[in-house]
Amino acid sequence: MLIKNVSVLYGKELEYIQSTNIRISGQYIEKLDSTLKPTKKEEVHDCEGLLVMPGLINSHTHVGDSIGKDLGIDYGIEEKIHPVMGLKQRILQNTKPSHLSSFIRNSCISMMRKGITTFVDFREGGFEGIVILQKAISNLPIRSIILGRIDYYQDYKLIKNNQSLPNSKKTELSALLKKCDGLGISGPNENSDSVLRYYSQTKKIRAIHSAETTESCKVSKKTTGKTETQRAMILRPHLLIHMTHASKKDLQLASKNKASIVVCPRANASLAEGIPNVNLMIQCGCNITMGTDNVMINSPDMFREMDYLWKVSMGLQKRRVSPKSILKMATVNVGNMLQNRKLGSIQSNSLADCIFIDKHEIDLEPMHDPHASIVHRASETVIKAVMIGGKIIHGKI
Repeated sequence: MLIKNVSVLYGKELEYIQSTNIRISGQYIEKLDSTLKPTKKEEVHDCEGLLVMPGLINSHTHVGDSIGKDLGIDYGIEEKIHPVMGLKQRILQNTKPSHLSSFIRNSCISMMRKGITTFVDFREGGFEGIVILQKAISNLPIRSIILGRIDYYQDYKLIKNNQSLPNSKKTELSALLKKCDGLGISGPNENSDSVLRYYSQTKKIRAIHSAETTESCKVSKKTTGKTETQRAMILRPHLLIHMTHASKKDLQLASKNKASIVVCPRANASLAEGIPNVNLMIQCGCNITMGTDNVMINSPDMFREMDYLWKVSMGLQKRRVSPKSILKMATVNVGNMLQNRKLGSIQSNSLADCIFIDKHEIDLEPMHDPHASIVHRASETVIKAVMIGGKIIHGKI
């Protein structure tokens, strides 16, 4: 396929190119060059007036929560999403798998229409929970990275005694990891050092919630004398989720250990838990990505997430985060986080996961600053088409 006369946000720095041609071969971008000519029988699309950018990547979701949209709207965070006693868990336990699957599927369709081509999900419910998600999206083209967990949570006493993971749970964990892409751990406050250390030996992606709330930070200090992030690092995580109340030392520790941070500002705000200090994260050299978190409390819309983060950071911290930096959090930084050079950018040998944006759409024209326009003006309505793996899966060009 040859795409002609298109504007592009190119490469790892999302460099704006006014007009070029792109050749797509199979699932991948083969080459970008304004002099490319169509080969015999090649499918050709003239995309004058369109801007192609990397597909958005939602780095933290709980799509299983799609069944409980806006329930317990006035509940606090513990009442709503505690991993053992929260309203969310009661809903999930009492929902038929077939019913749950249909709403998961709807959320994934919604994400694709909003330009999200890949999502990273924290999948509760053990082995069965993973199967439900996989079946729900089995005939959808969206890319999924599924981080499972076994249903095992320790209390204060077990953590103080540094109780190890039971052998039965080790067996369960081994089976689970054969079915998914890695581990999505609830948090340090539900796991002893011994358990976290055992999890750290697993070979796939390791992720954990950390420093999401002021209360969880206090509990960690009271129980172990250490910060949540200090204990989270026992896991040797690839991803730290939230870090809303992480200190500068915590952020420096994450940066030193090359643990990426996934911020979820709208979810944090909706639970009245504050806003992550992205400026400080950047200052500490952290690789930052972005997610929409629980569908129960937040729509899976990365355009809204980017816009909110850009404005709230200026409003609260009186310091600007560049629109390009925020756009990288939703695209190229994820490739860095997952050590996948083919994901999150438009360049030769990258996956052909793209969004085609109408530059002349009423909310965007005139587009003087493409990065700013996408971050704080774009929405689902500006999308002309979405491509995953070299195929148009939504809209048309």
